[in-house]
Amino acid sequence: MWSAQDVARDQVRRQADGLDVAAVSEKVAEAAVRERETAERLRGNGSFYAFDMGRERLAVIWLARHAEWRRVRDLMTAVGWGVYEPELDAQGSVWAREREERSSSALTAQAALGERRGEEADELRAEVWLSAASSRLVRTVSGRTGLRPSEVLDQLVERIVVSEDGTVSVPPFTPSL
Repeated sequence: MWSAQDVARDQVRRQADGLDVAAVSEKVAEAAVRERETAERLRGNGSFYAFDMGRERLAVIWLARHAEWRRVRDLMTAVGWGVYEPELDAQGSVWAREREERSSSALTAQAALGERRGEEADELRAEVWLSAASSRLVRTVSGRTGLRPSEVLDQLVERIVVSEDGTVSVPPFTPSL
């Protein structure tokens, strides 16, 4: 759901909270080493981390983390912050809000899909073969009301009542548009 940049920005934002410029500079150096190592391993066949993550994805994430650590360091230096405070980082805050909105939208869409699937599981689709006499009755009602025969049957089915002893009946009603 999140891009490598989203992952990097989120991790750096959380990890940098309260760090001073020297600590952030150390993180920049560490990220540079990790970026170089993953790029080298991506090009070669050497052993890789025991992560269940593709080599390409890991290399891109370290590239993005290195860039984000540099951005935080440069921001702190330019503004003169003693320590990094995520709430004061305007660009980082915008990105964090965008990530949260995308995440919320994705979760809402996932919930809606689950609800639709649940409703579909409750639906019953059936093909009904009526006797000639029943068919004539449905067609007659259909002709009088202007409904299609299937719409008359839909209204009939919606009004089914099951009693305690299991008998099924439909109270009298007039089909309508």
